[in-house]
Amino acid sequence: MLGQQTKAIAANVPEAVELTRLGVSGAAEAIRRGEVSAETYVSALLAKARQDEGLKAFITLDEPGALSAAREADKARAKGLDAPLLGVPLGIKDSYLTAGLRTTLGVGALTAFQPTEDAEAVAALKAAGAIVLGKTNLVELSYGLTGDNGPYGQVGNPHAPDHVSGGSSSGSAAAVAAGLAPATLGGDTIGSIRVPASLCGAVGFKPTTRRWPREGVAPISHTLDTTGVFARTVGDCELIDQVVTGAPAAELEARADLKGIRFAFAPRQYLSPVDPEVEAQFRNTIQRLAEAGAEIVEIDLGEDFQALALRTTWSLFFRETKASLTEFLKRHAIPVTFEDLHQGLRAGVKDAWDHFVIPGAPGYLSEEAYHALAADRLAVKQRMSEVFTRHGAHALIFPTTPCTAPSVDRQTQFTVDGQEVDFRVLANNTIPASAAGLPGISLPIGVDSHDLPIGLELDGPDGGDRALLGLAARVEKVFSA
Repeated sequence: MLGQQTKAIAANVPEAVELTRLGVSGAAEAIRRGEVSAETYVSALLAKARQDEGLKAFITLDEPGALSAAREADKARAKGLDAPLLGVPLGIKDSYLTAGLRTTLGVGALTAFQPTEDAEAVAALKAAGAIVLGKTNLVELSYGLTGDNGPYGQVGNPHAPDHVSGGSSSGSAAAVAAGLAPATLGGDTIGSIRVPASLCGAVGFKPTTRRWPREGVAPISHTLDTTGVFARTVGDCELIDQVVTGAPAAELEARADLKGIRFAFAPRQYLSPVDPEVEAQFRNTIQRLAEAGAEIVEIDLGEDFQALALRTTWSLFFRETKASLTEFLKRHAIPVTFEDLHQGLRAGVKDAWDHFVIPGAPGYLSEEAYHALAADRLAVKQRMSEVFTRHGAHALIFPTTPCTAPSVDRQTQFTVDGQEVDFRVLANNTIPASAAGLPGISLPIGVDSHDLPIGLELDGPDGGDRALLGLAARVEKVFSA
């Protein structure tokens, strides 16, 4: 049942709609100035989340906890206290531990599990005054790219609910795009932030691997896993990044031009296959970037680059799951075993585990083959590094996903530019940055003829996260000008 405050906001539709459009920075400033109370804002988002519960963006909405925390934030503000995110509610992917709030990892076996600790990133946000609105839906154990979840339902795309949201951070992307939360945390191993950001029309930021804390977040691969954020603007991603990492505050450039910036793009590697409408929008984007003053250089990363990146990354993804997840379950005293999780997986995910993840399975890599991946990964890193060193680019740009969101009923097999493909193609373009551990950010740049969002990804050099965010903010201004 909705609380009294939530019901009141729901009844006042214009006010509720206006509040749910606020971003992180806007909400924080409005609360700081006393223009809106944290309780009123949280209530508006809860009402919107209940109204749109058919999207299945949330597994758990913490209405009592969020409203209580909002009242405490309002009391703190009344006393003159302040914090960067005071009273701002955020959604948290349900692979992050949250103290006292159930954490399912997307599986039915943990439907009643309540951790006693917060993941490090969640703790950092709370220390900055943020409120946990709820836990967002995800593919079971983050093992998928479309947003399908057996126990908790398929996450719908806010632009067309009969189309997929992307995954694995499906609910996090959908919640931001639908106005259910101003920002959400997600996780990215092969594209699980950038893919749903592209398909749902949100901004999705994957930091340099290991730059954000990963403690308290269910893993897939200790080599590839990265935590990150979804928001409506690059500026909001920058603020969350600053809070989580403790980075110095930085003013994002207000310039709406790109003079002095060099972008590289590699059509041979990132435009095959690609939907014609996505390619047309991308090439139009390149033209607009050039008109804003950017230099665009076409490069080639090598005939074998895409195959090398895909093989290396998928191999690491599968081979490291059992060891990484088993250690996580033990360290955090989670009341299931790896074997319990394996047996409870739905068809599709379980099939993948049975073939690649379980020791002795047909596709399970030997120790020798696994250790050989280090050299392959280094080769990918070196090729990507040349984008910034030999070619002098500030960022590599490309369509985040080669197509817009497939329909739910064709999510495992569909066509891209006349080719029959499976769901793995959604991560083709995001995988190289994952293999190399580079920061990447996806920005919405338009829609196709069915009003489905198209994303543009910018990848930056290793550790160049803050510069990448600043550059992405300038690109964002070009498209909003």
